[in-house]
Parts: sequence; structure tokens; C-alpha cells
Amino acid sequence: MTKLNKFNSVIPDLIKTLERSVLPYATNQFALLDFPNHANVGDSAIWMGELKLLQDLGGSAPGYVCDFRNFDEQAMRAAIPDGTVFLHGGGNFGDIWNHHQSFREEVIARLPDRRIVQLPQSIHYADPERIARTARVIAAHPDFTLLVRDEASLQLARRHFDCAVHLCPDSAFALGPRHAGPATIDVLAMLRTDKEKAAGEFSDLPGDVVVEDWLIDDAASVRRAKAGGAIRAWSAFSPTTARARAYEAAARYRVERGFRQLARARAIVTDRLHVHILSLLLGRPHAVLDNHYGKIARFMEAFTGVSPLVHRSADLPSALAWARSAEQASDAA
Repeated sequence: MTKLNKFNSVIPDLIKTLERSVLPYATNQFALLDFPNHANVGDSAIWMGELKLLQDLGGSAPGYVCDFRNFDEQAMRAAIPDGTVFLHGGGNFGDIWNHHQSFREEVIARLPDRRIVQLPQSIHYADPERIARTARVIAAHPDFTLLVRDEASLQLARRHFDCAVHLCPDSAFALGPRHAGPATIDVLAMLRTDKEKAAGEFSDLPGDVVVEDWLIDDAASVRRAKAGGAIRAWSAFSPTTARARAYEAAARYRVERGFRQLARARAIVTDRLHVHILSLLLGRPHAVLDNHYGKIARFMEAFTGVSPLVHRSADLPSALAWARSAEQASDAA
């Protein structure tokens, strides 16, 4: 078996590609909209990567942030009279997660005078009428750019949407490699419990495999993290940044929780894209099962499939078998 490298050698190239893709739109005044105000670690990893990427490229933090429930156009325009409006990336472009898509289309329709950039997304629609609705909104905007994370999304967008479309890695790679301490368990199965989970029944797993997801927060810890971030902003006489600092603190808490969760294992099995990405950043071997519409396989084909740290598996038994062999090889290295 290929000896597993400590850190994936493709990560620096992916970071450079990400920076080149976003650099033309980076400004020192910008908004970042659609904060993931929920427990999913992957979305918080994207947010933290976006913050680092945009600050590295533009030299400043966002002047305005919001989630899909609390967007205030007047407040945004007051905070950033000009500059790019960035939409948070991820896997919610389409009709699986309609509240995010509806918010995205509302922003595009309400801000025809602003450059809007959709940060890297995977696209999936089940309803052709929903594609047509999105296409009408995009066609009416004179300066909308769409960054996508895989070739299938690229081709769909180029067929249906009248805008600039570019292939780009996921923003979470901007976090960079992480050191992982000693593992305490052999195999961790990080399996989705939501509507994107891989096909098949995962209830009958060997007793020595730890089975988890990362959708549950310690609500009190998140509240404390948000409050601490907001207080630091107020103490610097920057009340307009209080929400941004609170969001950043909550996202950082969730990302650190996710890294700790994964670092416990010598090898991992998952059907979550960001378990795949964070496992690469940690240098942990992992077997992946695709989600229900092929999101992970599409991303791997575009960017990460060459890594010896990852193995694409057709079913759970083969994924567990590969993870066990990788865990043993990691111990022997």
C-alpha cells in the first residue's frame, strides 16, 4: 500500500488556485452574506476559509455580514458604499436547500448596481422550472460571477446561466494544513444524518467502529463564543463589526470542534464532503462514500482524487475495509 504522507501535497496548489480565482474580485470594502448559522461544521469551515482568503487578498475584514434571516439592504449599503458583495459558498445552490437559494436570488435581484460574486458552490437541481427561475434572476444582473466546485456544476451553469462561470476549489482549503495529535480510536465513521446522506442503511456497523455526525452543537458554548466575539468588537469601539465578530467566533468554535472530532481517529469513513476536506488538512487517511447526487465524487474528480490519503468506496463494507488497512499502514509508517 502507498505510504501515507503526513500532509497532502496537493493542498498548496489548491490554495494558489483558490487565490487566483478570487483575486480579481477582492476589495478592501466588501460584504459576505449568508452566514451558516447552524451546527454543520463543514459550512463553518467554508466561512472561516472565506474570511481568511478575502482578508489575505483584500487586506480587510468584511464591512457587512448577515445570515439569510437578517439581511438589511440599507445597513449593508451604509456599511459598504461600494465594493464586492460575496455570497457564501457551499453545496446549497439549487433546490435541495430552498431557503438559501431563495435568499441568494433575492440578493441578486435587489442589488443590480453591485458586483456580486458567488463563492465556490456545488449545483444540484431536481426541478427544471427552478433552474429557469434562477436563470431569469441571473440574466437580469449585469455583474454576477459564479464560482463552482466541479465540472458538472460548471457545465450546468454554462448551459443555463448568463454570467461568468469559473471552476474553483472549496474555500475551506484556505484554512491550510493542520497538525493532528495522536489518535485515540482506530476507525471513525462520520456519516450524514440529513437529506444528503449516501444511499444505503448504516445502522448495522461493527461494534468497534465509532459512528458520529457533526450536526449537534453545545448551544451554551456557541452562545459564549458569539458573545465573546461581539464584546471584543464593542470594546474596540466598532459596534458595526459586532455581528461579524460574533459569527466568526461561532464558526471558529465549530471548526475546531470538527478538527478535534476527526483527529481522534487513525482512519475515517464518510459521506460528507468537508469531512473529506478537513481529513486532508489533518493528513488523516479516509474512505469516502458519495452523497445522494454525487457531490463528493464530482469534487474529487476536479481537485482531490489524486491524494493517497483518500479512497473512493462503492459501499460501506469496502470503505471500512480500506480504512482498517489504512489505519494499520499509518501505525506502521
